Amino acid sequence: MNQAYDCLVIGAGFAGAVAARELAERGGRRVLVLERRDHIGGNAYDLPDQAGVLIHQYGPHIFHTSNRRVFDYLSRFTRWRDYQHRVVANVHGTEMPVPFNLTSLELAFGKEKAAALEQKLIAAYGAEKKVTILELRQNTDPDIAALADYVYENVFLHYTMKQWDQSPEEIDPNTTARVPVFLSRDDRYFQDPWQGMPLEGYTPLFRRMLDHPNITVELGVDARTRLTLGERGIELDGAPFTGPVIYSGAVDELFDCRFGRLPYRTLEFRFETYPVDFWQSHGTVNYTVSEEWTRITEFKYLTGQELPGRTTIAKEISHAYTGAPEETPYYAIISPENNALYQRYRALADGYGSLYLLGRLAEYKYYNMDAIVARALELCDGLIRKEGE
Repeated sequence: MNQAYDCLVIGAGFAGAVAARELAERGGRRVLVLERRDHIGGNAYDLPDQAGVLIHQYGPHIFHTSNRRVFDYLSRFTRWRDYQHRVVANVHGTEMPVPFNLTSLELAFGKEKAAALEQKLIAAYGAEKKVTILELRQNTDPDIAALADYVYENVFLHYTMKQWDQSPEEIDPNTTARVPVFLSRDDRYFQDPWQGMPLEGYTPLFRRMLDHPNITVELGVDARTRLTLGERGIELDGAPFTGPVIYSGAVDELFDCRFGRLPYRTLEFRFETYPVDFWQSHGTVNYTVSEEWTRITEFKYLTGQELPGRTTIAKEISHAYTGAPEETPYYAIISPENNALYQRYRALADGYGSLYLLGRLAEYKYYNMDAIVARALELCDGLIRKEGE
């Protein structure tokens, strides 16, 4: 059988773009990439807005990793701007670093009380350690328990309920465990050894990654109009397709939501441009106790773009995902019930030996950018090794 392509990749975000490049370059395969949107880059897509400010269309993406292979791999396609992300929470009008740290402790409690609390915390957990709010709340020391209650109430509780429309007790422990108190004065949001922003932006990075003679990219194509998963196996454009198919979209939609829709949270971004150099104090300000939005991002801090007298911000508001065309599913809502529903879709996918699910939506779990790059590299390692056996 003569196929025009050896591999099919669905989605041109990090999962799909890395897989396509690896299979084309290292595997020598002819790869077709189908992308439903009219652009590459997935949710990391960036572009200049009408004011000329480079914005992230689907919310802020800050690259950070402790994986040397991932950093070296992406460095083939971009130079980096050294950027150390710092986030503050607006707590009743006072801005303090998050994750909540020893600097935040002083701002919240004053120097004298903070010093006493710092001694107790470091004695209990050690310096430069990250301790989850849930761990702190279980401490028997009344002062530490009171601190935990303060952080829980003012930094975590209302923010979490705005983000997820659930109480923390209802949320998967792996999600709440992501919120630490940092026993340090390191105000950076991430402590990974490699962090920064693509010097020219994410879209040029993706453009270079997908620029290979073995890769064909088709934009504005819903793969479900071209791909058939039936009793005869996988078909592309009505003909049998025997090569690997890497799918990075929503797995329930791949099977027409036959068991029901998997629940997600979606995000609404309200972009506003102002005639000032900078509008807020940091790239990201979290609104943990007030306002309907969870955070405001000011992109010029992230990108380093020099554009005097103009700046664009994005207010971020979380909603339940309904599947409406204008909505984007961002975060899987992890629960035993939802995981069981996902496994039903996973079992359907596993029935096709050459169909591989890759990415946040396809695997119904949270991944940072570097983690999904690593997953894509590992998947392709296996596919290329299998071909060589």
